[in-house]
Amino acid sequence: MRYEDVSRAVFLRRPNRFIAQVELDGREETVHVKNTGRCAELLTPGVTVWVSRARAPKRRTQYDLITVDRGGLMVNMDSQAPNRLFAEWAEAGGFGDVTDLKPEQTYGASRFDFSMMRHGLPTFVEVKGVTLEREGAALFPDAPTERGVRHLRELIDAKAAGYGTAICFVIQMKGPAVFRPNRATHPAFADALREASAAGVRILALDCVITPDSARIDAPVPIDLE
Repeated sequence: MRYEDVSRAVFLRRPNRFIAQVELDGREETVHVKNTGRCAELLTPGVTVWVSRARAPKRRTQYDLITVDRGGLMVNMDSQAPNRLFAEWAEAGGFGDVTDLKPEQTYGASRFDFSMMRHGLPTFVEVKGVTLEREGAALFPDAPTERGVRHLRELIDAKAAGYGTAICFVIQMKGPAVFRPNRATHPAFADALREASAAGVRILALDCVITPDSARIDAPVPIDLE
């Protein structure tokens, strides 16, 4: 996945979850933040960021903030990127024999990110982007997510009904040695993820190679649910 018309900038402040002020080419510019999560560990004053010029001429902001350099660790923080990256990876054979890949498919009370035929079995996949890293561990979520818990319950139900099921954590950086649920932030999600694993829901954690203007899924990361 590649972004177009990317420029380097310096992060200044984030007045709300939708916008940020950056210094770009010697001027202060308001940019759209493509991630409504807290991202407090990433967006600290003075860090280097990269912004992509928006194509829509009538937008209030002319740029999207997409990548952060956190002390040498390149992190993609575009919340729309994980689904695109997973689709590219699955279509390239990373998820095995996959056909009929479709986005945004409804099951029960949830809408999963993807449905597909995988090795001949109807399969649902939910994708989560991970931008939080602490002491070598990638953590999800960075804020409580009741929606995430609901998705896990629905995946468990779908598995019991005979579907293939998986949740894929796309770690939007390279380098974490392990993935863990962020129990300190949301114990219910950590518990639900363990229950999903015990019920047979496949759990994947995949890191990414990140550059200022590109991202691609690279390799599996060990998972620690304890």
